[in-house]
Amino acid sequence: MIVRRFADLEFSELPGRLSADPFAGVDPSGTSVRIVRIEGASPRSPHRHPRSAEAVYVAEGSGRAWQDGEVRRVTAGDTVLVPRGVPHATIPDPGGSLLLVCFFPDPDLATNLEELDAVLDLDG
Repeated sequence: MIVRRFADLEFSELPGRLSADPFAGVDPSGTSVRIVRIEGASPRSPHRHPRSAEAVYVAEGSGRAWQDGEVRRVTAGDTVLVPRGVPHATIPDPGGSLLLVCFFPDPDLATNLEELDAVLDLDG
C-alpha cells in the first residue's frame, strides 16, 4: 500500500496552476493522478489531453469549469468528466482558489498534455 501525504507533495508550475504527481516513481498501472492547485481567477489558458479523458474531483473551493466554450459552476464535492482531446480549464472564483484531484486512464501525463495558446477571460 502506498500513501502519500499532501504536505509531502512536490508541486511543479504549469501555466496558471501548480501540479503534483502523488505517485511519482511508482508503476502507474495504466493510470496517472495529479493534485492541482489553482489560485486567482481568469484570464487563464486552456489545455487538452489528446490520448485520454480526464476525471476531475473538486476537493476544495469553487469556480467554473470551461470546456470548449461551455461554462458550468463547480464547487467542492463536484466531479467533472472531460472527454479526450477537448480544450478545458478550471477557473476559481475571483479572490479564491481550487484544489483538484485529476485522474487519467493514461500512465504518462507528460506526453498526454497540450497547453493551448488561447486566453480565457471569464470575468471580463
